Amino acid sequence: MPFSPLGRGFLTGQIKDNATFGDKDFRKDNPRFMGENFRKNLEFVKRIEGIAAARKCTAAQIALAWVVAQGKDIVPIPGTKRRKYLEENIAALDVKLSKDDLARINEIAAPGAAAGARYNDEMMKAVDR
Repeated sequence: MPFSPLGRGFLTGQIKDNATFGDKDFRKDNPRFMGENFRKNLEFVKRIEGIAAARKCTAAQIALAWVVAQGKDIVPIPGTKRRKYLEENIAALDVKLSKDDLARINEIAAPGAAAGARYNDEMMKAVDR
């Protein structure tokens, strides 16, 4: 099961400014959402948004369609708080990516493409314990 297939919200295209995170939002202390990492990760999202625009869908749908295309034994389970986004996520099943699309996404999302650690040092203490 893919973990956080929408990149903790990055791939929804809704996150443009990390200053909007509330005090209780763990992303404000997450390395991928801080400083230069945040800027680099927004550039990554813009590249995915370019593919989405060409396919007339959202970046989130591209991300989920890419995960689904990885194999029949792979099932993305994105979290959502609103019905609107649940419906958008389900519609990703209708997005059919070409071999060229998949190759381009694989190039953009190559291992290590995300800038910053997945968790801050404190949260890492809880991983795999």
